[in-house]
Amino acid sequence: MILLAALPALAQRRALEQERLAYGRAVAENWCANCHLVGPQARGPAGDAAPPFAAIAAMPGTTAMALRAFLQTPHDRMPDYRLSQAELDGVVAYILGLQPR
Repeated sequence: MILLAALPALAQRRALEQERLAYGRAVAENWCANCHLVGPQARGPAGDAAPPFAAIAAMPGTTAMALRAFLQTPHDRMPDYRLSQAELDGVVAYILGLQPR
């Protein structure tokens, strides 16, 4: 009986996570796709401008903390985007969602 009571909360949490992933992908497609391939089937820039998001996700040191630190620190080859907290949360969740399972 307790399990049945938890189902709506689990469904709501799952829906919120899917929403965050979709928002993160939209932010990435808007801000990051000029240099990165942001999705597994996405088209993007040719060449070695920046690593694909799937490659970033597959790196052993890719964690939420590492992504947040990287995205909030200016870099020579990366534009200095000022992501809102919601945008940052979404992009981090999206990249982590691309990690191989």
